[in-house]
Amino acid sequence: MRRWLLQAFALVAAVSLAACGARGGTDTVDGGTLHLSINQTAEHPMTVALKGMSEGLFERTDGRWTLVIHPNEVLGAQREVIQLLQDDIVELAIVNGSQLENLNHDFRVFNLPFVFDDIDHQMKVVNNPEITDSLYKSLEGLNINVVAAYTGGERSLYTEQGPINTPSDIQGMKIRVQETDTNLRMIRQMSGSPTPMSYGEVYTALQAGVIDGAENNEVSYVQQKHYEVAKHWSYTRHLIIPDYLIVSHKMLERFTPEDRAIFDELLAKSVEDEVRLWNETTQEALVTMQEAGVTITEPDAEAFRTAIEPMINDSLTSEAMRELFDKTRQLAGGK
Repeated sequence: MRRWLLQAFALVAAVSLAACGARGGTDTVDGGTLHLSINQTAEHPMTVALKGMSEGLFERTDGRWTLVIHPNEVLGAQREVIQLLQDDIVELAIVNGSQLENLNHDFRVFNLPFVFDDIDHQMKVVNNPEITDSLYKSLEGLNINVVAAYTGGERSLYTEQGPINTPSDIQGMKIRVQETDTNLRMIRQMSGSPTPMSYGEVYTALQAGVIDGAENNEVSYVQQKHYEVAKHWSYTRHLIIPDYLIVSHKMLERFTPEDRAIFDELLAKSVEDEVRLWNETTQEALVTMQEAGVTITEPDAEAFRTAIEPMINDSLTSEAMRELFDKTRQLAGGK
C-alpha cells in the first residue's frame, strides 16, 4: 500500500512540474494537491490543527489547493519521509526536532534537556524569527524549509516497572529514545540504557519486554495506549522538544505570492490552535491515565537536572550553539 501511494505521489509531482513548464516557464502554479505526513493519530492536537489549516487553504483558494494529511506514519517513519520530501514526492511533513539535529547540529540546542522551562517559554522561542531565522534557513540547500514549530509537550519517563523517583531507579533499564546522540547520552546520564527504535514499534516492544520503558508526553502515551503495557508514569519533564513543519523548498516556489500569503496566515493560526488543543488534550489524557490506574509520581526533578547538566554544557560545541542557547534562556528570565 505504501509503495502504491508513493508511486502515485511521484506521478502527481511529475504532472505538476510538467504543467509549470507548459505555462511559459514560470515556477508558480495556480493550484494542486499537496501531501503532508505526520506520525501522530488523526485525533492528535497537531493533526487536528493541521486539518484546520487544510480546510482553510481549500476554502481561501476556492478549492485550487488541496492539502491531504496522512497520519499514523502511513507514509513511513520520519527519517524515510524526510528523504521523500527532499525528492519532492511528499511536499510537507511533521518531524521531531531530533530528526533535524541529524541534518544540522545547531538544532540540538532546542533538543537539550531542561532548555525550556515550560511550553509557554518554548513557543516564545521557536517561532521567533529574531532567534530562529538563520537556523531554519540552514536546510534550504537540502530542499527543506522549516516553516513552523509546534509543541511536542513536556516529555517524561514511563516504565513497565516503577515508580521512578531518582535517576538511579532506571539503572540498567532499556528506555526507548529517538535515535540521536543527544537522546542516547541523556538516558545514559540518567543511568539507563538507551534503546532507539521507531515510534510505531514501542507498544509491542513494551509488551514483549524488549524495552522496559520510554519517554514521551501524556497525549502520545494515551493515544498510543502505552499505558496498557507501562503503567508507571514519572513526571521528570526533562524535555520539551519542538515538532517542525518542514516543506519542500521547491513546493514553496510554486505558490503565487497571494497563495503564499494565505498559506503563511493559516500556518500561524495552526500554531495557536495546536497549543490550545494541546493543553486541553493533555488534561483529558491525565484523566484517562488516572482512570486506567496508572501510577503517577513527581520525582526529584533537581536530581535529574543535576545528572544531565554536564551533557548540556558539553553539547554546546560552537559559538552559534552557545548564542542560541543563551538567547533561549534569556527569554525564560535567565533562570
